[in-house]
Formats: sequence, C-alpha cells, structure tokens
Amino acid sequence: MTIVDHFVAGRSFTGTGERLGPVFDPALGVETKRVRLAAPADVDAAVAAAAQAFPGWRDKSWARRQEVLFTFRELLNARRGELAEIITSEHGKVVSDAAGEIARGQEVLEFALGMPHLARGGYSENVSTGVDAFTLRQPLGVVSIVSPFNFPAMVPMWFLPMALATGNTVVLKPSEKDPSAANWLAALLSEAGLPDGVFNVLHGDKVAVDGLLEHPDVQAVSFVGSTPIARYVYENATRAGKRVQALGGAKNHMLVLADADLDLAADSAVNAAFGSAGERCMAISVLAVVDSVADDLIGRISERMGRIKVGDGRQGCDMGPLVTREHRDKVADYVELAVKEGASVVVDGRDVEPAGAAEGFWLGPTLVDRVGRDSRIYTEEIFGPVLSVVRVRDLAEGIEIINDGAYGNGTAIFTTSGGAARRFQREVEAGMIGINVPIPVPVSYYSFGGWKQSMFGDTKAYGEQGVHFFTREKAVTSRWPVTAGAGGFDLGFPQNA
Repeated sequence: MTIVDHFVAGRSFTGTGERLGPVFDPALGVETKRVRLAAPADVDAAVAAAAQAFPGWRDKSWARRQEVLFTFRELLNARRGELAEIITSEHGKVVSDAAGEIARGQEVLEFALGMPHLARGGYSENVSTGVDAFTLRQPLGVVSIVSPFNFPAMVPMWFLPMALATGNTVVLKPSEKDPSAANWLAALLSEAGLPDGVFNVLHGDKVAVDGLLEHPDVQAVSFVGSTPIARYVYENATRAGKRVQALGGAKNHMLVLADADLDLAADSAVNAAFGSAGERCMAISVLAVVDSVADDLIGRISERMGRIKVGDGRQGCDMGPLVTREHRDKVADYVELAVKEGASVVVDGRDVEPAGAAEGFWLGPTLVDRVGRDSRIYTEEIFGPVLSVVRVRDLAEGIEIINDGAYGNGTAIFTTSGGAARRFQREVEAGMIGINVPIPVPVSYYSFGGWKQSMFGDTKAYGEQGVHFFTREKAVTSRWPVTAGAGGFDLGFPQNA
C-alpha cells in the first residue's frame, strides 16, 4: 500500500514517527493509502529545514521570488487536471468541483504575483530639517499553515503564495484525511525552482499541530477548521507569542424575502447547500424564508434536488460522497435528531441510490422544513448536505435570527429591493455578505474572514490583510548631515522643525 511521506528540504522525508493514518477513496469506501503521522522530532526537522532556508529566500530579490511563483503558476495551469484527480480520489468531491477549488486558489497566487507593489513601503522627504522617514515591510521568518480536509488545494493556496512572495518560509500541515495534494504542490514548487526547505509538508494529527504551535522558531500560524479547534489554535499559539489568523466554523443563513426571484433563489440554495456535499465553511446550511413564499420556494428546491445525481465524482455525477464513513454517519444522525425534535424531512438523502460503489460514504441532498431555532440541527455546524428551513415574518426577523447566532462567517439575502439589501448589509453581523449571491467568497484582492465565533485573530486571509499578516513594518527615520558633528546635544524630547 502506498505510504504518503512528509516533504522536507526539497525531498520525501520518512521521519521518525512510526504511526500511520488511513487514507480512503470515499467513493469506493476502501483504504487506498496510508499517511505518516509526525512525531515531535519530525516537527523539529521540518521547522529546522525552513529556518535554514529562510535567510537565503528572504535575501532573494523581488524579481527572483516572483520568477519562481510565475513559473509555478504556468506549471499549475498546464497540470491542474492531475491535481483535481488527486483531490477527488481522497476527498470525494466531483472533478469539476476540484478544478474549481484549484482555480480559486490560483486567484490568490496571481494576486501574490503583484507583491512588489503590494508590500512596498512609503517615503517622506524632509519630515524635519534634513531628516527623511520611510517604511519597510519585511518577512516574519518560518510560518506554518494548518489546513482542513475540505479544500486540500485551495486553502493552502490562500496562504502559501502570500507567505512565499513576501519572503517567508513555510511548514504546511495538511489534513491527514487527504494529504496527497500538499505533496503534489510541494513537488511542483520544487520543479518551478523553489529552493529546498522554503516549503515543507508535515503530515500528522494533534501531535504535529501542537508541535508547530509551541515551536519557538515558528513565527506565525494560519489555520482553517472547526471553531473549537480554531479557538484552541488561537489561544495556544498566541500564548506562545505567535501571530495567528484562525478561521473557524460557520452556520450560514440565506434570507429570502417575498419579493425575491424564486427561481434564482432556488438554484442558488441548491448550489450553495449541496456543492462539495455541503463540506464548505461557506455553504448555506439555513434557508430563512419569509413564510408567505416558503411553500413555493421549498417546492422549487425539492424539484431541483430530485435532479441531482449522486455518485462517484469521476463518473460525471453532480455530488460525491462525504469524506469518511464516520463523518457520513454523524451527518445522518443530525437528520434523525431533527425528526425527533419535530422538524419535517422534505427530501431525505439517507436513502439515496448512488451511481457508485455501495461501500462509498454516501448521503444524498437533504431538505428539512420547520426547524426550531433551539434545535441542534439549527445551532450546530453539520458540514454536510443538509439544508434546514426556518420560516420568518419579514426582513427584520431574518436579520434578528442571523445576528442571534454564535457564528458570523457568511450570509446572503435574496431580494429585488435595494433598500432591503442596504439595510441587510449594514445591520447583519457577519464578515462576508452576499446580495443575490449565495456563496460570497471575496475575490483575491479583498480578504476572507468572518466575525464572532467564525474567526479568531485580527487579520483575515489573503488580500491586503494577508500582506500585512505575513510581513512586519519598520519605520526608519534618517539623517545624513552635510557637515560632520553639526547640531550639538539637547536632552529635550525631539521635535520636528
């Protein structure tokens, strides 16, 4: 059976850890690989390789660093199909969806190709007589990225190009559920000319994560995952003196008003709830709809759900399996719980007949109506293809229930009223807002991140905030006297004049 090793200092690295984790093909329901789980000594080895490579990479000119990243972009363009197939084989999402995640990650790479402009400093001449002032943005050193299973290429690429372009070196800890995409990216970067040790991949579980959080040579941590783990990462890494951006979970609402285009709303709800089998932190999991149009909208959504083909993502299906059997069963348990709590299951995905192996981790699209706001299916992040319907009276109640939630990642409104949309965008408490757009993931030159329990740390991912996260600013005040020894001494506080 194939063993997925670490990638350290430009080559495959076995390390000292003796533990192995299973890697499944979710559509087949069988273990196809095993991944090495790092021991503490392996964490030290990966960080040491990054630390050794840092001075040389930091001192590369902007032009040389950009040359490597541009070559990486061209190689990725030519071979993205390979990466999409790898993602599908370990995560389960359909190949077209995998290709889409690569494209969204590549947007950040292309944004980072403008880093000489984005990270340049400022200069002010003669701030005082004969004195100039200017700023520099410089890299942090060794940074770590801890990424989740649901986007094994896109999420690392939200951070990786930003970190490398600004002169940092990186240790990536991908999910042990689908680890191969990270190694593929590492090999492609090496082929593009990235020096050994600048980018390293460390596989593992909590042992690896804790090692990175505590390691004195790691300067910053970028994390995406569930809220409890995001909070854990934030608290432990900041306690260790590190800079942290920790993006957590979500319970995203889509509010549909009575004046909305219901066909657009139905298409959007299906796309946003069931793409990637609902395993997205930006998935719509709650449909808050004005009661007067609820039955009509639910009927349109149900009809569309009936046309979704569930099966092996390599066989032209619309939706693939969930990532593991345990996760599939956990999501199915939420549906059973909703029934016990009095909700009505309109479309039940537990009985789906997939176009794939019977042993696959299948759960079809599920629609649950009349969900109570105190039920667990409403309050907890499910991370699966389950859409809960909550009926509201009007815009005001819709905003109220969104703001009452613990999460504040993304939310959307569907309406033809500009006034309603403007009130929504002003009053709703979430970091990313969609107006007639169901999955409002910002483009690469803005920044990604939520509010409340959906994000810990002050700096969002990529965009301008990503540049700031991976750099430190120096302010320099400079005088070059024309006459040596001129000026004398003065013990008063210096003033500009």
